[in-house]
Amino acid sequence: MTYCVGLLLNEGMVCLSDTRTNAGLDNISTYRKMFVFENPGERVFIIMTAGSLSVTQTTIARLHEAMDAPDATAETSVMLAPTMLAVAELVGNTLAAVRAEIDEKLAQSQGASASMIVAGQRRGGGMRMFLIYPQGNFIEATDDTPFLQIGEHKYGKPILDRVVQPGTSLADAQKAVLLSMDSTLRSNLSVGMPLDLAVIRRDSFTVERRRIEAGDPQFRAMSDAWSNALREGFSRIAL
Repeated sequence: MTYCVGLLLNEGMVCLSDTRTNAGLDNISTYRKMFVFENPGERVFIIMTAGSLSVTQTTIARLHEAMDAPDATAETSVMLAPTMLAVAELVGNTLAAVRAEIDEKLAQSQGASASMIVAGQRRGGGMRMFLIYPQGNFIEATDDTPFLQIGEHKYGKPILDRVVQPGTSLADAQKAVLLSMDSTLRSNLSVGMPLDLAVIRRDSFTVERRRIEAGDPQFRAMSDAWSNALREGFSRIAL
């Protein structure tokens, strides 16, 4: 499994994903779940994936193939699509088509499922973030719900519910998603290091990226501080 989270804020967007893929307790691998599509100064967006690796990898590969095709158009290429909504529709249609094909091949089993988060901005448009379901339909992040999650999201949701608002700073947003991931790492073995962190500042049309490896001292210090704060807060609450 995996855990991916995206925040849509006034200052920009923050995305975080783990890299663990497991097909049983003795078959654990590391695969990137965050993919960046960037034309600096013009458009930038991130796709994060969760679910069947065969579905997500094939979907990403087909998106790249369509981008590189000599006859690429705004209807076929995410890098030519006129709006972020059109990007989400293209990704959703591709995901649904790939899932249907793989489900047909796996008809004798339970089939394959995957979901994605698409977040980005193009010049002349606002920042937008979408959660795309396996069937290709999607929902959009709003001021009322400024974050989206896929994968093993339940462990990391409480802190986001309590602290994330559209006015949250990008610095605090990075802290929030990292602590959300830390809670998930502690509670679910199907989520694991390393982590991929990305920040898109409003109207920058570029991505700031960071790979956080196991044993990263900054992440470890944040995790320890969070654990201590929780224990201290718990001890101060009267029954």
